[in-house]
Amino acid sequence: MATVSELKALRWDLRQRCVDIIMAGGGGHIGGDMSVIDALMVLYKNHLNITPETQNDPNRDRFVLSKGHAMEAYYAILCEQGFLDFDDVKARFSKFDSPYIGHPNNKLPGIEMNSGSLGHGLPVAVGMALAARMDGRSYRTYVAMGDGELAEGSVWEGAMAGSNFGLDNLCALIDRNRLQISGSTESVMKQDSQEERWASFGWNVLSIPGNDIEAIDAALTLASETKGKPTAIILNTTKGFGSPLMENKASWHHHLPTQEEYEQISADFAAHKEADIRG
Repeated sequence: MATVSELKALRWDLRQRCVDIIMAGGGGHIGGDMSVIDALMVLYKNHLNITPETQNDPNRDRFVLSKGHAMEAYYAILCEQGFLDFDDVKARFSKFDSPYIGHPNNKLPGIEMNSGSLGHGLPVAVGMALAARMDGRSYRTYVAMGDGELAEGSVWEGAMAGSNFGLDNLCALIDRNRLQISGSTESVMKQDSQEERWASFGWNVLSIPGNDIEAIDAALTLASETKGKPTAIILNTTKGFGSPLMENKASWHHHLPTQEEYEQISADFAAHKEADIRG
């Protein structure tokens, strides 16, 4: 397991690698990558029971990136964990005939499911969690979704099923950065709060600052200890987190930085890393 200080430094390196992949490939969903990458890092470093050596083990934990357009962040994590080679990903991302495409490709090591058609991840994760129970296995299933994705009806069908079956081996991570390509996500579901909605479907709900390493780590621990119902961790994040150029701007949902912007973003990451190391 990684320490908090190690994770606080690593997250800026991962963001840099993510942006480097985007620059090399000529595109990517940079804003959402930056909001969700902290949760993916903590999950893989401290909670998810899977390694390159155990990726085919039937007892491995399962992870589904339902928010499939945040693939550059996922590449950075998979490279860090040894499933993929960073230099190879960077060199071939988004190139003709490359396996490194802009959404999860389960022909690659460590990826359980092709995704990107929003609303599919949670129903599939429910099936994975239910299969664990039916097979008498102890593995856990995690799924990461975006808040814009929650407008899909299949999400709530999955939420209803997960609660109905009491799948306490299932955990949903909701990247609530409050922005999608068309603008605010809050206006779509303004009738009730996300916390109230998930609770009404019978889920254990944890609402946390979603770019806070310690809060994410603690919430994932609580989720694993919860019995009788699945857990939804609502990650209250900042789209584009890490650089004022990107933060809270819908225009950075799918924006390729200019060289000048890239240099500023890299400088911002370096400054954050130095501050975190100093404590």
